[in-house]
Amino acid sequence: MDTFIVSARKYRPSTFKSVVGQEALTTTLKNAIAGNKLAHAYLFSGPRGVGKTTCARIFAKTINCLNLTPENEACNKCESCVAFNEQRSYNIHELDAASNNGVDDIRSLIDQVRIPPQIGKYKVYIIDEVHMLSQAAFNSFLKTLEEPPAHAIFILATTEKHKIIPTILSRCQVYDFNRINISDIVEHLQYVAQEEGVATEPEALNVIAQKADGGMRDALSIFDQTASYTQGNITYKAVIENLNVLDYEYYFRLTDAILDGNVVNCLLILNDILNRGFEGQYVISGVASHFRDLLVCKDTKTAALFEVGASIREQYIETAKRCNNELLYKAIEIANECDLNYRISKNRRLLLEITLIKLCQLQENPDRKEEKKNSLKPIEKSTVESRPESTENRSKNSESNSQPISQPVTTNKPQAGAPPQAKPDTTAKPSSALSKKSALNGMGISLSSLRNKKEEKADEDESETTINGNNAFTEKQLIAAWDEYAENLKGEPLLKNTMNLYKPKLISEVIFEVEVNTEINKEYLTSNSMSLLTFLRGKVKNDDLTMTIKIAKGNAITKPLTSREIFDEMAEKNPALQRLSDEFGLELS
Repeated sequence: MDTFIVSARKYRPSTFKSVVGQEALTTTLKNAIAGNKLAHAYLFSGPRGVGKTTCARIFAKTINCLNLTPENEACNKCESCVAFNEQRSYNIHELDAASNNGVDDIRSLIDQVRIPPQIGKYKVYIIDEVHMLSQAAFNSFLKTLEEPPAHAIFILATTEKHKIIPTILSRCQVYDFNRINISDIVEHLQYVAQEEGVATEPEALNVIAQKADGGMRDALSIFDQTASYTQGNITYKAVIENLNVLDYEYYFRLTDAILDGNVVNCLLILNDILNRGFEGQYVISGVASHFRDLLVCKDTKTAALFEVGASIREQYIETAKRCNNELLYKAIEIANECDLNYRISKNRRLLLEITLIKLCQLQENPDRKEEKKNSLKPIEKSTVESRPESTENRSKNSESNSQPISQPVTTNKPQAGAPPQAKPDTTAKPSSALSKKSALNGMGISLSSLRNKKEEKADEDESETTINGNNAFTEKQLIAAWDEYAENLKGEPLLKNTMNLYKPKLISEVIFEVEVNTEINKEYLTSNSMSLLTFLRGKVKNDDLTMTIKIAKGNAITKPLTSREIFDEMAEKNPALQRLSDEFGLELS
């Protein structure tokens, strides 16, 4: 039976060309070798699994290679390269600073530095996790690191560069390794899968790459794990089951429910997710990232920034078309606020549910839109009915020398006993009047049409102010209209509960009062007062209907007082308590 070698070791790069995602650094190192401009100390820093130690080994092998290729790569055939590949080279030494972090270990290393190489030009010392060295070990290493023998080169590797003292950093050439892109990881995983004969789906490899968080070693480890789980057939469904990753489908179902304003479906989906064992903060951060991805996919140019499989990207693009930018901005803000408050919340599930309810209220329910449309129908009908009268009045006015209805028609006949009035001079400026009239006629506009339009606008303004009239009504009719409005509320359960709990009470012929117990109930009614009054005025046929809202003093619900508030209230009544507290230095627990 052949010994199994994990993919991270089996497919570890052996040349600069095979290093994935670090082209800038490998090019710099190859050019330094080609120009024979090698420094005596290097520091490779970056996240885990991005190729720091691998590049250090390749660099050490390449500078000792006896027959470099035209691309300045190691030949892997000479005696030095073969000895390195078989792990028996005396020119390359690796030291794990995590377990050899004392002064004695560094002194032993310094003693070895004096011995020249047996084969090749350089002796290379690779110190991994160098930030684990003690302060005394760093100080004892300074002099040798600054002025080593000509044949010695030090390569320090670390994941935490900030822990290395500045005197060490100033003696090294620093190379910062970046996280590997998702596309580069997916491409390399496809190569490994092809070599191992494993069937894969692009979406599955993309999930593995995202889970690896920019580390190739982590990606290859996850690849081996899922290959064993699926027996050589890595599918998207198997990957999310094995890695316990929340499927994109849940986010799309949540989005559909939010766009429909369906609170019930949102709560059921959340319950399903939590029952699968996912932490609530993971869910809400995923929702925030999901809406961010939708915002990115609103434009085809920025959709390329979203690194997922082609089929999932298309689904995001189609869903993004149904969302407006304002909704996405608000949704990201609400989800991010919930994410920040999650850890300090006492009832975390309730916080998640309230957040989903807020998200559902961002998109207006279609039933609510239809209801608002129906509530505006009496206004439109009254306006339309008033327009024929305006047209009829205009026809009468045009027959009586275009005089407005509100102005009395006067004649030039003098009254008895009154002095004779002079006739108006109608021929004072005939040329100016004719020129204006001809100019308007030339544009297809007549003076009478302009006058009629002006009168029509005045009639429309009058009809808007007297849409429903001032019909008398009873408190019973008002409550019936109030209940009808509340019954039609389907997308706003909080407002509906408030209206069912508190009823209007007439305090005059056209003014009614609503007495509530809490400030939040008052806020619900105030924010919806315009549409509510429009509906009620249409039902009772009275445009003067006015609503006032007040909080009942006797039944007002107040929040419980804290210990400090109770003490302040008692100290205000009895100042001796405050003096006692100050004298003995007492503090509230």
